[in-house]
Amino acid sequence: MTSSNVSRRGLLRTAALGAGTLALGGGLSACGSGSPSSAADALTYWDWYVTQAPWVDKEIELFEKGHSGVSVKKTTQQNAKYPDLVALANRSGNPPDVFMIPQVPSVAEQVAKGWLHPLDEWATPAWQSRFPEGTFLEGANVFDGKVYSAPLKGSGPQLQLYIHHGVFKSAGLTNPDGSVKIPRTWDEVTSAAQTITKKSGGKSYGFGFGNADGIGVLAWWLDLFVRGAGAPGGAPTVPGTGMDYRVGKWTFGTDRAYADFLELFVEWKKRGFFHPNSVSLSDEAARAFFERGKFGMTVGGVWNQPEWTQHKFTDYSLVTLPSPTATPKGFYYADPVGNGTFAAVSAKSKKAHEGFQWLDALTSPAAGRRWVEDLNGVSAHPTDNDPDGIDSKPFAAFIGMTEQVLRGPVPLVRNPELAGVAPGVPKPDIGDVVTGVYTGQIKDVQGALSSLADKKFQLLSDAVAAVAKQGKKVSTSDYVFADWDPTKPYTTKKKA
Repeated sequence: MTSSNVSRRGLLRTAALGAGTLALGGGLSACGSGSPSSAADALTYWDWYVTQAPWVDKEIELFEKGHSGVSVKKTTQQNAKYPDLVALANRSGNPPDVFMIPQVPSVAEQVAKGWLHPLDEWATPAWQSRFPEGTFLEGANVFDGKVYSAPLKGSGPQLQLYIHHGVFKSAGLTNPDGSVKIPRTWDEVTSAAQTITKKSGGKSYGFGFGNADGIGVLAWWLDLFVRGAGAPGGAPTVPGTGMDYRVGKWTFGTDRAYADFLELFVEWKKRGFFHPNSVSLSDEAARAFFERGKFGMTVGGVWNQPEWTQHKFTDYSLVTLPSPTATPKGFYYADPVGNGTFAAVSAKSKKAHEGFQWLDALTSPAAGRRWVEDLNGVSAHPTDNDPDGIDSKPFAAFIGMTEQVLRGPVPLVRNPELAGVAPGVPKPDIGDVVTGVYTGQIKDVQGALSSLADKKFQLLSDAVAAVAKQGKKVSTSDYVFADWDPTKPYTTKKKA
């Protein structure tokens, strides 16, 4: 059970790459700026990074300079199709030597299918010690005592509220010293949106987003706003995530924060605070609209920033966890499970040693610092995450927000036998429900939230039961941490 740090920016950009990237078999097409080498004997590497492609390309260049005779041929695949492509490549017996690990199926299932090469002959204790304590976790990136992956990213706030300074200043939303008046509570956000919409005369709107891609963008709004209201599970869209570990269930229907925010969300729409084309815009277009001041606030992740920086648009601020009260009642929580897996060496690779060298380079502290300096996110290595030396003020602000990420319960630490639990995905899921509420297709909001919570718990119960039938000692009670205070760091103890 983890939150996702998947880059939606990369997801959308990859969608524009076209069907040519989908070809398999004799025509695995290379995309992006790629490696300087295209030799047939090159180490093949798959990812779905587009926004982050300059960082990958730089790492390839540095790796090839440091490893004479070894070249890397990168293929950037379409994010939405990536799990299918990896599965197909493995079924066809022609997977890349190294690949970013898809989110589906679970890592445990990929290990069980024999897709991943154990790294133990290279990932010695000394090598593992370069990562923070607790990085290598049975059930996350270690299975039956064997290491299969290592982290690239650390934990940062997944989502932020972005604030366009120019729009705010035009609406008079400034402090006495001329600085932008940053909204931090639900009421302040509402007031700012109202002011912008009223004073701009139709030139700008309070809010905007792009939901045409069908990737659950509206769930991002719910996730960002309910966490600070005391719903620690939030509303992430990755399978199996979003549980409130205090009770070991999804609390969409029982925690009033969800219905309260959706009621406010609909009220914002009724009052005309949203850009009228938001539903039909792509997320990419919405990012451009925000940059041009078509609306004053939007919700997204740090993946927005590289493109805006490339366009020399830096006149914005960001806040996270806008809450009904001045002090958030919930936070984002560190994700040692999801962040522990980045890429893996294929079990079928004939260049496994070189594959590990490439994985080693990608997850090194030096590469992590360059990851931070290129504004891609937080590194797994804490020493990389020093805001000093970061020229971008908004990105330095994001790095500073890591204080909003607390250590939370980790069921896998309590019981590693949960590794095989892989609950299915209900349809509709939370993103569909929020979209239905926004568009007016769902009238019974409370009923829809309660029904979804029940379905998700049933899927978890079914998945737990399936693993229990294999002889594993697992239970849905393994997900209950009744002593957890979401406002404080929590250390998970192993099951006695």
